[in-house]
Amino acid sequence: MSTPYRGFMYTERKSAVAFWLGSLIVCAGVVLHIPMFLMGRDIGYRLAGMPVDTGMLIGMGLILVGFAAAAYGLLPKTLPDIAHPSPETLAPPEDAPLTAAHWLVMTALAIGLVIDIMKPATLGFVLPGMRSEYALSQHVVSLFPSSALLGTTVGSFIWGALADIYGRRATILVSAVMFIGTAICGAMPSFWWNVFMCFLMGAAAGGMLPVAYALLAELMPTKHRGWCLVLIGGIGAIGGYFAASGFSAVLQPVFGWRIMWFLNFPTGLMLVLLSPLIPESARFLMHTGRTTEAYAILSRFGAVERTQPISAEESGDTHVAAPPVERKYLGTTVALTLTALVWGLVNFGVLLWLPGALVAEGNSVGLASQIIAKSTLLAMPVVLASVALYGWWSTKWSLAAMIAITTAGLLALILRGWGVPLVSNPLVPVTVLVVGSSGLIAIILPYTAENYPIRFRGRATGWVAGCSKMGGLLAQALSALALVPTLGISAAMVAVLSGTSLFLIGIFGRETRGRDLRELEQRSSVSSMRLSGI
Repeated sequence: MSTPYRGFMYTERKSAVAFWLGSLIVCAGVVLHIPMFLMGRDIGYRLAGMPVDTGMLIGMGLILVGFAAAAYGLLPKTLPDIAHPSPETLAPPEDAPLTAAHWLVMTALAIGLVIDIMKPATLGFVLPGMRSEYALSQHVVSLFPSSALLGTTVGSFIWGALADIYGRRATILVSAVMFIGTAICGAMPSFWWNVFMCFLMGAAAGGMLPVAYALLAELMPTKHRGWCLVLIGGIGAIGGYFAASGFSAVLQPVFGWRIMWFLNFPTGLMLVLLSPLIPESARFLMHTGRTTEAYAILSRFGAVERTQPISAEESGDTHVAAPPVERKYLGTTVALTLTALVWGLVNFGVLLWLPGALVAEGNSVGLASQIIAKSTLLAMPVVLASVALYGWWSTKWSLAAMIAITTAGLLALILRGWGVPLVSNPLVPVTVLVVGSSGLIAIILPYTAENYPIRFRGRATGWVAGCSKMGGLLAQALSALALVPTLGISAAMVAVLSGTSLFLIGIFGRETRGRDLRELEQRSSVSSMRLSGI
């Protein structure tokens, strides 16, 4: 065995030790916060006004040290790569069948997405208890979900960029370790400490979603890529909301609202323990010249040898750190950005304002909640329909169809405000809107991951994911400033944006179903040269 390869193995072992030791130190830091939580067991786990004790301060320090060690252990190490063929003779398994390795990584990432989506979904369940304990006004307590949304927005942008530099797997695991550390939010005696920790929790959660899609897009064979991406996304969405509501129903009556944040500890640790099942993207490894590691990954997923060299465009390696606004992707980026903003405005704006509007019409709170719940149940099969449409019909037009349904739901709300009998029952427009928005979020990130080359796929997916939260931030800002217009006007304004995004997707969207990611990148290059007159 050559000296460089022995050095490579030694470096890998040292990195693994740093990662696992760092993760263990973070866990120890979280455990030191549990005594503060248990001190409140005789008073309903209410900690407001209690001082931060020495154990908590030591725990915070350990979390910082452990996070730094784990992050260091995940940094890629560059050493001479001479053990295996060059990337010009290797090809990712585009035509391979699904293997046990594929199913394992799909399972691990599905669990990761459930955990990721569970945290934002938890916000609605903890706000009543938090508001009561800290005696806060509605205006002040609204800063808590706003902080979480801001964190997920920032996290999507930052982690997406890091995924293109340090790798998909490393970024997912760093965010998981950070996620464990934010469990101490449950022991914070001050509301403002909670707001700060919620921002960090959002930042950790916001990075996992887009990077997981980028990794899946690069691991899945072409003929299975579409339906796998949408299915895993749908499982994450439904599972996340189900887990949040289920844990809340079982644990909050006994341990209070704070226990929902301590769940970050076991759930984040679960994802870290599943890390051996999550490989790095072979495409990313070849793109960064780490061919030995790429060869090892490809051997698990069905590597094939090529007799023709892979072009620079096929591999995505143009040696240019181009952003997702590069000329040939500008139209697609604008279309997807606007679509993401529309989803955020619908999900965190119109749908959140609906119950209040229904109550203002004279309906009871119970009836308003019942209408939303029924609409959600009716929308659940949309995930399976999205999988079928995206995987076996058309990726571009599946996204367009969901935007059209969302637009139809918004228009139905407008018509209801005008007294049109067909939509007088609020269940009709609400169901259409929930169906459209559910299908839209299930498709947009997988579609984004398939539309960009490897050199900035993480940044592009992170950008679109962040923009979906930016729409929510705008809606929350309007709520905080008491500037929310009437439901009909809100629906009309969002419908204009939704219709525009549908038009742009129709023009700039690309069909990705059944196409090799290398082929899509090569076609994009040819189209760009034709537009330039080359």
